[in-house]
Amino acid sequence: MKFQPDRFSGANVITRHDAGQVWVGPSAFLHSIVVPWKGAVLPWAAPSLDALTAEHFERLAELRPELVIFGSGRRLRFVSPALLRPLIERRIGVETMDTVAACRTYNVLAAEEREVVAALVLEGDGS
Repeated sequence: MKFQPDRFSGANVITRHDAGQVWVGPSAFLHSIVVPWKGAVLPWAAPSLDALTAEHFERLAELRPELVIFGSGRRLRFVSPALLRPLIERRIGVETMDTVAACRTYNVLAAEEREVVAALVLEGDGS
């Protein structure tokens, strides 16, 4: 699916996604990533939902967003609330959805100039 934003004032834009890949602007990513509303796209050492730890979410909290859109992979799956503690303690909102829905939601919020971060789990083929 190809996304065409109307206007983004310097924010990162997820321009496309397909099975196991996400494009931010012209750059394709095959591994899990963190997409902040502005700044560099960051690798996220989370090859699967089962690999996530509280430290993964601590790293997101350090970016100081108002909201984290968590893309859980090909299916909607939730992580333990204990893993989300670094975000909850800082009163940072968290919404969980499958990665495709997370890409769409991130773009809408970024277009509204919200301080949003997309944390996207990208699973390899066959997951």
